[in-house]
Amino acid sequence: MTPRTITRESRPAPQAAEQKRMLRKAILAAAIGNATEWYDYGVYAVVATYLTQAFFPGTLGNIGTMAGFAVSFVLRPLGGMVWGPIGDRFGRKAVLMATILLIAVATTLIGVLPTHASIGWWAPALLIGLRVVQGFSTGGEYGGAATFMAEYAPDHQRGRYGSFLESGAVAGFVAGSAVVLVLEALLTPAQMADWGWRVPFLLALPLGTIGLVLRVNMDETPVFKECMAVEAITGSAWGRLKDLIANYTRPIMVMFALVVALNLIDYTLVTYQPTYLQATLGLGERSRTTVVLVGELAMMACIPLAGLWSDRVGRKPLWRFSLLSLVMLALPMYWLMGHGFGGALVGFTVLCVLFAAPLATVAATFPAMFPTQVRYAGFAISYNAAVTLFGGTAPIVADTVIETTGWQLFPAAYLMLAALIGLAALRFLPETAGCSLRGTDIPGVASDLERELLESLETRPLVLPAPTTVFPTIPIPMDMPTLVMAGPVSAPEPTLDLAAYWSDEPIPAKAKPMRVGPRRAPRR
Repeated sequence: MTPRTITRESRPAPQAAEQKRMLRKAILAAAIGNATEWYDYGVYAVVATYLTQAFFPGTLGNIGTMAGFAVSFVLRPLGGMVWGPIGDRFGRKAVLMATILLIAVATTLIGVLPTHASIGWWAPALLIGLRVVQGFSTGGEYGGAATFMAEYAPDHQRGRYGSFLESGAVAGFVAGSAVVLVLEALLTPAQMADWGWRVPFLLALPLGTIGLVLRVNMDETPVFKECMAVEAITGSAWGRLKDLIANYTRPIMVMFALVVALNLIDYTLVTYQPTYLQATLGLGERSRTTVVLVGELAMMACIPLAGLWSDRVGRKPLWRFSLLSLVMLALPMYWLMGHGFGGALVGFTVLCVLFAAPLATVAATFPAMFPTQVRYAGFAISYNAAVTLFGGTAPIVADTVIETTGWQLFPAAYLMLAALIGLAALRFLPETAGCSLRGTDIPGVASDLERELLESLETRPLVLPAPTTVFPTIPIPMDMPTLVMAGPVSAPEPTLDLAAYWSDEPIPAKAKPMRVGPRRAPRR
């Protein structure tokens, strides 16, 4: 048996080109679907006053509109419990096709609903019903899109490609706000109240159609197909849910705590900001919209950079830096916001830029906390439960405390509390940058056999005869000695899976040998 030199040129060029093409298609399909979801949230938040006039006249106006928000959040955990196990048992692609279709159709139908003046109380009932569909579908959309993108991305670039999912989310929210802003500039207040508010909802149809077409034409993730090929995932969707609850309580709790911190910051800083700038600081409509758009655009620009950097230094250092910075700067920046338009613009933008780091790594960090057979459900249930219980209530808590106590800096204190919760939970998060998501073990958590093999590498070189046995999750640090020899050797069969680097093609004479493993182990 003859070992072979592992080279970058060993993989045929057409195969590598096809993999890159499929990766780009998967990223685009996941990002557009996520953008559609957050476009809906952005539009609903900005046109809430128009919806109140059209569907909830009289004293129930604000209560009815807030009920539309609340019911969407309440249904998200249920959606995660249904869609997640189905995606773990039958595939990510089918569920993502269903969720984007339901979200796009429900959002579009809101744009054609008759008002209370036309059909009475049927109008608000239908609106709430469509919000139920949106919330239930959203419960499966985000977790599925993050899982799909994480399983498609190369292990050493998962942060980079996963950040595009968050960029899509911010882009969708910004697009929803921007469309309404343009319409308000072009139309009179009477026209906006009459029919202008419908236009943003109708635009969800072409956006959702593009996303659906992309998802129909994409392939299932390679990681999931591997497990299905060796029958590593069996039973029913209900069996996947029971497996998750019985065997993966620790990652569920760690992710829940991190998402609590993430969403308390998100919904306090971003979602509540328009209300805070107007009601508390007294900024005009055009000024507050400008502040929010500039801050969100700055955050969107920083997200890809943070994702790329996380592949080099690890996820945890970025989270730690961001959360510590928010603890130190939240109060000064909110104090600055109280000093006019310029102060609000600078303060909000600084906090948005700091928040970009953990937001950018969501799709790279959280899917890697669970093995393939429960990854979708683990993400969807943990994430949506935290969003419902804490994220969705953050604006209400902030508004109530400010009105009751008059303390205008309460949102800053709330951000600091959320950041401290995140720092505490971060201690229990394993670093998974560069770890493989293949197989049915938790990424980054070595088995006894894997640890024994890694310890043996410290004392002797690694001989790589082909063929190999499949153990895909074992990381090989760059500083470990490796030995590649020409000629026959007598060595036991290795227990590392390096099949991705082997090729039957002849090795070019001038090929540059490639070391196995990540270029640099991330700091922990």
